[in-house]
Parts: sequence; structure tokens; C-alpha cells
Amino acid sequence: MKDLSRLGPPIDAGPLFAPEHAALMATLRALRPEEWRAEAVPGWTVRDVAAHLLGDFYGRLARDRDGHQEGPAPEPGEALEAFIHRINQEWVDAHARVSPASLTDALETAGAQVARFFEAADPDAPSLGVSWAGADPAPMWLDRARDLTEFWTHRQQIRHATGRGTDEEPHTLSVVLDTFFRALPHTLRATSAPPGTRIRVTVPGPAGGTWNATADDSGWTLAAPPTDDPAARVELDAGTAWRLCTRGIEPAEARARARTDGDPRLTTAVCEIVSIIR
Repeated sequence: MKDLSRLGPPIDAGPLFAPEHAALMATLRALRPEEWRAEAVPGWTVRDVAAHLLGDFYGRLARDRDGHQEGPAPEPGEALEAFIHRINQEWVDAHARVSPASLTDALETAGAQVARFFEAADPDAPSLGVSWAGADPAPMWLDRARDLTEFWTHRQQIRHATGRGTDEEPHTLSVVLDTFFRALPHTLRATSAPPGTRIRVTVPGPAGGTWNATADDSGWTLAAPPTDDPAARVELDAGTAWRLCTRGIEPAEARARARTDGDPRLTTAVCEIVSIIR
């Protein structure tokens, strides 16, 4: 793997998969029959999102635990994003006949196995690429942290679709936000600035943190020592931050909610961050 030190220190997401899975199962088992039919994301119901999660679980176990190499592949000329969206939809469509109760039982079994796999995984081993961080291949620590953010985000989508608010348990949310903001160097890759220019992004509160992106001769890095004179500052509340990174809200709305200071070109670039495959 190429040097990915500019993404900052490794994230230890392994211990969080079991509690995240328990929270998912508690959410699903509390749903009323009609809530499974609520729209969770455009075009997908709560049941569809649950089926998608099951596909994620089985895919991870097959590919990384079991070494299973068969399955769909991109068609000639098909972009990665189009391929991912196509096979996700095909999986959801194929599971239309599966009841919520059966989905829940299957998710409980497979999700527990995924949690055990990630807890035991070598964090430094090469793994799947994380395109939005510009890492391909990525180290397992980043790949599994990315999966934690996906599982957490889909659970919030289910909660919101059924009238439940965001689960703001701070420890998991802090790791989710830390993972999302590892996209900053890749987000800023086309934003030119003199070496040493620094942007500080802050999320206040118990789940928050601070990320300092610094320009150097190769682009932007999160690994440089912080200084007290950033050229731009962006402060986002936790809810705005995770919704922006997953495109639950658009950059213009995030900028309207943010507190910013300094070079507007840089603060605008920060609010283009996206930490999912679109």
C-alpha cells in the first residue's frame, strides 16, 4: 500500500461493531409492521435498507473471512459507483419476497459474525479501497471504520423513517465522525494553497473533535502538527456534520448552518466533503 499517513492515525473501530449490531437489532425488533414499509431513503423502504445491510454482512463474510471470489463483477466500461448501485439494487429486489421477521433473524446471525470478524481483524492488513478517502487499497483499520459508519448511518435512516431521532451515543458517534473527516485530504485535493496553509474543522460536544488539514507539496494532510493560526475555520454541529458527509443535506445547507472564519474559498471547499460512494 502507498503511504497513507496523511489520513491521520489509525482508528480502532473493532470493539464498536458488537454494540452497534445490538443497537440495530433492538431497533428492528421494536418496529411495528407498518413501519417496515416507511421510506427510509429515496426509493428504499425500511425493509429494503435492512435487506441491503444483510447483503453487506454476507458480502464481508464471504469475501474477507471465507475467501469466496465468485459473485457479480463490473460490466465493461461500468464505473465503480454505477456497479455498486446496480448490485445493491439487484440484491434488494431479490429479497422482496423475504419477510421482515426472516430478515431480522438473518441479520442477527450474520451481523454477530461480522462483529467477531472485525474484532479479530489485523488493522494493518490491506483491504478494500475507500474511494472517498483516496485510499485503494486501504488498510483494514480504515475499511472497517468505513463499514461502521455505513452500518451506523443506515440505522439512523431507519430510526428517522419511523419517527425516532438520531442515536447520539457519543462514543460511537465520535468514531463515526472521525472516520468521515478522514475524507478531508481527498476532498481538498483540487484546492490549491501555499504549503503550510491550515484549515481547522471542529465539531463541538461530547461526540465531537477537531481535524486540522494542512497543505504541503503533495496536497493536504491530517498528520501535520496543529498550529494556532489556521487560514480558515469551520465549525459544524454533530448532526449537520454526519448528514453532510452522507449527503443527507447538501453543502449549501451545511454552509448556512456552519460557523466559519477566514478564507471563504477554503471554508466552501471543506463543506463539499462527502464520505460515501455516490
